[in-house]
Amino acid sequence: MTRTQTATVVLAGGHESDGGRDLAALVARESTVRAAAPAGRPLTEAVRSALATAGDGPVCVVPMTLGRDPGLVSDTARALRWMAAGEARGRLALTAPFAVADHLIGWLRAAAGTAPGGAVLVTAPAAGPFEDAELFRIARLARQYGRHRWVEVAFDGGDPDPAEGAERCRLLGAREVTAVPASFGPALRTALPGVRDGGPLLRPSAVAGVVAARTAAALHLLGHGEDGILAGLGAEHGHGYAHSHGPGEHGHGPGPHSQRPGEQDHVGHTREHAPTPTDPAERKAGHVR
Repeated sequence: MTRTQTATVVLAGGHESDGGRDLAALVARESTVRAAAPAGRPLTEAVRSALATAGDGPVCVVPMTLGRDPGLVSDTARALRWMAAGEARGRLALTAPFAVADHLIGWLRAAAGTAPGGAVLVTAPAAGPFEDAELFRIARLARQYGRHRWVEVAFDGGDPDPAEGAERCRLLGAREVTAVPASFGPALRTALPGVRDGGPLLRPSAVAGVVAARTAAALHLLGHGEDGILAGLGAEHGHGYAHSHGPGEHGHGPGPHSQRPGEQDHVGHTREHAPTPTDPAERKAGHVR
C-alpha cells in the first residue's frame, strides 16, 4: 500500500455529533467520505459497505470527537477489531480522534473572540456526568485570557438547558448572550429570544481539512503495519469513576495515571505536554469559522 493511495473514509459519530447526524452535510459534500454512523452495528455495517465498494483500497474510520467522548474511540476500535483481524487485514485503519480537549479549548476561544461583549454560552448535547463535567472545565479554560467576563455552559436535553443557561448569564449581569457550540451541531437547536447564535464552531472546509489530515496520517501508519486499533481500545482508560488497585498496587482517582512527560502509557504511547496543532488543517481550523 502506498502513502498516496486514496482512502475511503467512514466517520464514527457520538454525542458530539448527534450520533453522526450532524455530519450528514460533510458526507454529502466530500467525495471520499462514504458514511457517518454511530459506533456499534450501524458503524460495522457502514464499514463493511465501504470495504465492499472500495475494491482493494484502504478504508479509514475517523472517531469524530472533539475531545469529550473517549468512549467513542474505544467503541469504534472494538467495532473494527474483528474485521481488521480477518478479511480487512491491511486495508482498515482507525485514525487518531478528530480532536482532543486542547483543540476544543482553542476553537472555543477563537469563537468567543468573534462574539460581541457580554456572556458566551457554550452549548452541547447532554451526555454522561463525566463528559458533561468535562465541558465545564473546558469552558473555564476557554474563558482564560479572553475578554468575556462570563462563559457559562448549557446542555441540549440536560441540566442546565440553553434557556436556563441564558437566564443565568442575565442574572449575572450580562446584557448580551452569544451561544457557541462545543459540538458539530448548531449552537441552538431552538432559537432563544435575546440569544445570538454564534455557531458553527468550525467551518465545513476546516472540518474537512482536519478529517483529511487524520486520514493521511493513518494511511502512512497503515503502510507500516499499524492500523491504530490497539491504541484505540485503551482510549477510555482513566475515564470515569475513581477506582483502587489491590494490595501492593497503586491507587488513583479520575483521569489518567500520573506520569512524567516522556513516560509510556499502557498502549505504548508517550505522554507529552498538551498537544498543539501542527498540521496546516489544524492551524486553519483554529482560526477559521
